[in-house]
Amino acid sequence: MIRRIVTVNDKDGASTFLSDGPSPWCASFKSIPGFEVNMLWATDGRESHADADFPDRGEDPRSWIPGPSGSLVVVVTFPPDSVMMSDQFDGMAAHQEQMEKLPGLAERFEAENPGMHRTPTLDYGVVLSGKIRLELDDGQTKDLQAHDVVVQRGTRHAWRNPGSHPATVLFVMLGSREPS
Repeated sequence: MIRRIVTVNDKDGASTFLSDGPSPWCASFKSIPGFEVNMLWATDGRESHADADFPDRGEDPRSWIPGPSGSLVVVVTFPPDSVMMSDQFDGMAAHQEQMEKLPGLAERFEAENPGMHRTPTLDYGVVLSGKIRLELDDGQTKDLQAHDVVVQRGTRHAWRNPGSHPATVLFVMLGSREPS
């Protein structure tokens, strides 16, 4: 479980804690054991950072992709690729569950190239734990480990975990124009 602490300025301008608790939105997947996505904060680009309000009402997010000038902070745990290679893996069930739990993002995954996708965002990815592989076009890859940082500029990519342990990555996604 991801702990999230939020601060604000009170009516007198003094800083104070607003909340301290688990991530308000966590998508765990029965069809992809070990795959988990936690949304920690989102802005829609209309408010200043000081006035940004993230409603913790428990409603499901309308999209896991920020709109223009919006932002999103997510932590993703990727299970080993062997989970998707097992005889018990049901690709159709996984696709359906992603469509239900990750609106806005799931539609961007390519059916003919599982895992490959492109988002209209500038993403900062920080590997928190484990090892993971970033795949780009034409099979280009980079292996990453804890504390490596990726700046993803709206490019087509996939995250692969060829190891035997989960990998956890923090992403800060900034909404921008549609990539060409």
